Amino acid sequence: MNKKLKLWDATMLVMGSMIGSGIFIVSSDMMRNLGSGYWLITVWVITGIMTVAAAISYGELSSMFPKAGGQYTYITEIFGKVTGFLYGWGLFTVIQTGTIAAVAMAFGKFTAYLFPALNNSQPLFQSGTFQINWVQILAIVVILLLTFINTKGLKNGKILQDVFTSSKIIALLGLIVFGFILVQSSQWAANMSFGWHSFQDLGKVMGNDLLPTGWQPIGGVTLLGGIAAAMVGAVFSSVAWENVTFVSGEIENPKKNVVKAMVLGTVIVMILYLLVNIVYLHALDRDGIAFADKNRPAVAASQVIFGKTGTVIMAVLVMISTFGCINGLVLAGSRVFQTMAKDGLFFKSAITNNSHGVPGRSLWMQGIWACVLALSGQYGDLLDMISFVIVLFYMITVFGVIYLRIRKPELERPYRTWLYPVTPILYLLIGAAFCTLLIWFKPQYTWPGFILILLGLPVYWFINKNKKHEGGL
Repeated sequence: MNKKLKLWDATMLVMGSMIGSGIFIVSSDMMRNLGSGYWLITVWVITGIMTVAAAISYGELSSMFPKAGGQYTYITEIFGKVTGFLYGWGLFTVIQTGTIAAVAMAFGKFTAYLFPALNNSQPLFQSGTFQINWVQILAIVVILLLTFINTKGLKNGKILQDVFTSSKIIALLGLIVFGFILVQSSQWAANMSFGWHSFQDLGKVMGNDLLPTGWQPIGGVTLLGGIAAAMVGAVFSSVAWENVTFVSGEIENPKKNVVKAMVLGTVIVMILYLLVNIVYLHALDRDGIAFADKNRPAVAASQVIFGKTGTVIMAVLVMISTFGCINGLVLAGSRVFQTMAKDGLFFKSAITNNSHGVPGRSLWMQGIWACVLALSGQYGDLLDMISFVIVLFYMITVFGVIYLRIRKPELERPYRTWLYPVTPILYLLIGAAFCTLLIWFKPQYTWPGFILILLGLPVYWFINKNKKHEGGL
């Protein structure tokens, strides 16, 4: 493949893929689960440590296997084709495509702030609870548009990614700076007044009548359950940085630049996320964050910071953010499916590049399935189910670093994980605690994801049976 992506481009891809709609939305649900500014900040710090530790660990694998496919390639090389296929299966069915659909819908919904007619118009089609509306149509148009642009060459996608990622970083910095300067009455002290106690804990100790309307005790060891539930949103907002590994084959000096991009990008984004949440705690009280209109604390904070124009400012910021995020996801994901096709585990037609030197058919397969998910309206439920599995695959990959150190110490490692084995073990401990708590307190986030991934086993069997008789898909 042509080496057209420099370190700057790779870093922009990391940051652009991470910053989508999550940071503008998830803090409401997190505050409802935690009830304390201290714990809100703590969960973001824990998530930041997890994310950066994983990126540092992935760096060793990216230097050992500097080719397209990234995480799929690492898993396949270390644990075999079955495990690699299950990851790729999950990536195509929902992880990558479902995220594209969800972020595109967020783009559509925030566009509706500027053009209310999108929300107010009658559904184009409705049958029972299923409907097709103009927001979905806009989301599909954006997915198809960005897919088309990326089929015209890597340069087009690269330029879009650099421009939109730079724009949303500048906009986020503006929100942070003005959030500290323009807020007249700070809510920080009030938000921190509950200390290390959550509403759930206080309700359990002092009686549930203390809980305001809408705050619900989780049950059991309430604080641990609250942390687990809150981390679902934080983790969702912090994934997709590994997208840069999918395009390793198109990055200059991938043995060095991929790890630099991952570490630099994740550190900057997690610092930005932490500062944005400090702005929320500065501008809004607990209820203002927890029960922001339509779970959009960023909009509520912007109204406090900028006045009536805050909604428009935030809508434009989220539109920029989500547009750039979709582009990064579209650009990177197709490379995995092309690599799978070369391994005989995806449609053979996805193997070839088009006349512009990019996997055009793989891009369109990914884009069309993302459109189907957006049209179905089920992408949100699917993403909730798969969040647990995303972390599980991260853990498998990070464990691969330790596994290869033990089993194949003679392999060349141009980059070695910083503070090994502390860094990968730290990630595995936090990830294991997160997954265990979810299994315990929120099983609806766990077993459906397992089932979805396990459905890939008969598909793998069918593909291999097909290959024996017909030579592939």
